[in-house]
Amino acid sequence: MKHKGKTNPPGRIKIMNAFYALMKEKDFHSITTAQIAKTAKVTEGLIYKYFKDKKDLIYQVLNDHFFEFMAKIQSRVAHEKTCVKKLEVIIFASLESYSDNRVFSKILLLEVRNSPAYFNSSAYGLVRKYAGTILDIIEEGIQTKELKPDTDPYLLRKVILGAIEHACLGEIIFARELDIDQVSKGIANIVFNGVKV
Repeated sequence: MKHKGKTNPPGRIKIMNAFYALMKEKDFHSITTAQIAKTAKVTEGLIYKYFKDKKDLIYQVLNDHFFEFMAKIQSRVAHEKTCVKKLEVIIFASLESYSDNRVFSKILLLEVRNSPAYFNSSAYGLVRKYAGTILDIIEEGIQTKELKPDTDPYLLRKVILGAIEHACLGEIIFARELDIDQVSKGIANIVFNGVKV
């Protein structure tokens, strides 16, 4: 697992990597701070030097991953000219990220959303930025007449996000492979071309 920033203390990195490793095998609630400390080979007290509690730790792990994910999306979208191509890139990159990093997927889709504290975290701020990027592209497409003028941008965003998450959920829960190319093309085809003959 990578961590942004040059001044990230080694102890903090060890703790985050240990937690990440434990999340591959267990669910969040069954992991104890004692297990994290033992895996990281640090004292349990060091965890509380860098993190308020275990929830703060999971939000910071999610935040680090989402920071990298957003950088990847912005880089790829910058090379595309049309709004539909930009949205197709986001659909593909999102599926790729969920498939390649199952711990990230598990945290985002299964572990954090039942906690009100998550919605005040910096990680959720990046999730909102991601959703905002999709909305901006849709609104741009409406303005340039690439998308129909009566398109509801908020509803279309929900359709895209919902399709991405539902396409991944079973694969993440049951550790199945995901054909990213086929699924991303299928979602884009239905969303942008419809299903009527």
